[in-house]
Amino acid sequence: MAGKMVEKKIRSALPLYIAAGAFLVCAAVLPVYSLPGFLGACAVAAGAYFLSDKKIPPRVVMVPAPEDPFATGEEALDAALEKARDDLEKLEVLNARIPAAALSAQISRMEKAGAAILQQVREHPEKGRDIRKFVTYYLPTAVKILTTYADLSASGAGGENAKSLMSDVEKNAGTIAAAFEAQLDALFAGEVLDVSSDIAVLDGMLSGDGLSGKNNLKLS
Repeated sequence: MAGKMVEKKIRSALPLYIAAGAFLVCAAVLPVYSLPGFLGACAVAAGAYFLSDKKIPPRVVMVPAPEDPFATGEEALDAALEKARDDLEKLEVLNARIPAAALSAQISRMEKAGAAILQQVREHPEKGRDIRKFVTYYLPTAVKILTTYADLSASGAGGENAKSLMSDVEKNAGTIAAAFEAQLDALFAGEVLDVSSDIAVLDGMLSGDGLSGKNNLKLS
């Protein structure tokens, strides 16, 4: 699941090699077997490290930005939501492991709906209570089922029990994906009702003011 990317600076390992090289050079010319010689070589190596560390710029890479924490006001629910985020990442990994195209398509539906559900709760923390069962049962159970399927598929198990279980998963994956989408749809129920009411009121006002175009007289 692609998200916002941010820059991350990674310090170069080259200063360590420069410091090690400086110590070896000092060891060749100083009596490092004595304490003064050893300390002198260490001082030169440390100086080489700090100077080179300042001169050599860090490598810049793009990494996913950290997700904002959930803040529903309930510690246990926030923890369940964080776990749900991990479960969605597991779904993505499982999708890559499972070669069956039809099943993979259903998992993609689960990923898309699940990500949208968590995004809704992140933006509207009060909706967190509405998905408690989703994050504590439906999502982790889906991950458990699909993990078993992926493990059986990877093992090459061909027994009747394995085939039967894998067939059941394939048959019911669409139902699970539809349940994820239904949960997402339920989160928008309030907004849909509000907008429908606004549309009805607006339509009534326009009709009352003769602006709806429904009863306008045609002038010749």
